Amino acid sequence: MTTTVLLLGRTDAVVGEARLRLQAPGIEVLGGTGIDDVRSTLARTRVDHVIMGAGLDLDTRLDTVREIFRTSDTTTVHMKDSASGAAGFQPFVQAVLGGLTGQELP
Repeated sequence: MTTTVLLLGRTDAVVGEARLRLQAPGIEVLGGTGIDDVRSTLARTRVDHVIMGAGLDLDTRLDTVREIFRTSDTTTVHMKDSASGAAGFQPFVQAVLGGLTGQELP
């Protein structure tokens, strides 16, 4: 079974780069930059994990978590710290997904 992951970040560039680097068997990586992307993605597909970068403002992050939990009782949410900056997004995503799937990710 495929694990579906939705990466959320402030910009398409950071999310897009992370998506490109996470090519792994059995993992489908989707991307978005806000709550509208979350809503549309959850409306059309099952999402196992949402990973959010810290570039999204706090209200957006909180609204997004609320929307995910209101919509799905099986989706997990993981939020990155702000101290590591945009450069920390990729390592965070790799660590979270590696731990969840048991795979060593590129």
